[in-house]
Amino acid sequence: MALRPVQVNIKAVDRAAVGRFWAQALGWAAYDAGATTYVGPPGGLVWPDRVGLGVDVVPVPEGKSAVKNRVHLDLATTSAAQQAEWVARLEGLGAVRVDIGQGEVPWTVLADPEGNEFCVLEPRAVYRDTGPIAAVVVDCADPPAMARFWGAAIDWTVHEVTEEFASLRSARGAGPYLEFLRTPAGPRAPDRVHLDLLPYPGDDRDAEVARLRGLGAADLDLGQGEVPWTCLTDPDGHEFCVLAPH
Repeated sequence: MALRPVQVNIKAVDRAAVGRFWAQALGWAAYDAGATTYVGPPGGLVWPDRVGLGVDVVPVPEGKSAVKNRVHLDLATTSAAQQAEWVARLEGLGAVRVDIGQGEVPWTVLADPEGNEFCVLEPRAVYRDTGPIAAVVVDCADPPAMARFWGAAIDWTVHEVTEEFASLRSARGAGPYLEFLRTPAGPRAPDRVHLDLLPYPGDDRDAEVARLRGLGAADLDLGQGEVPWTCLTDPDGHEFCVLAPH
């Protein structure tokens, strides 16, 4: 048994506006999914996406704190000219440049209209076939431990593990990477960005949740009440959800 990541969940006060931003940023489409705004490739809503990860923007009453998110998106570009064009276009859509202590780096750090940080990367061969989202990047204390947990939790392949960095990607060799960066401990705020996982058809969701608890996941009470998904945290405290099959 295993679970598949299906979407990046972003909390927003104005979910429609943030959904429109990410749709325009990625060159995708925003779909009204009832209480949420789902962002995925154009051409009609297909969920879950067959190749990559969608973005699901969920309404919440509180705005983002000043604390940096521990999870962010990296966007892929194919040339220096495209990187510059994307940054200018994103700023025109409402993104702003932010200083998170990155210093002189070849990528550009921006924040969406509600302050969620993301990066527009310089061209890198490793991301040439990921689509617009190069990676979901997670700050953590122990990348090897995260690789062990997530490598067992989901059906993605572990690609690289060092003391400072770990990465996973779909076994099909398509879509974005999931990356873990060793990051010094700092102030934490409730997660504004997290992964949503989905069981495969025919798999037992409750059994999958129990398996995750056995791997070191913990239950998370956000005041969600009776809902068809399960909120958990990984061993480093990152929020994620296991959705119910449709």
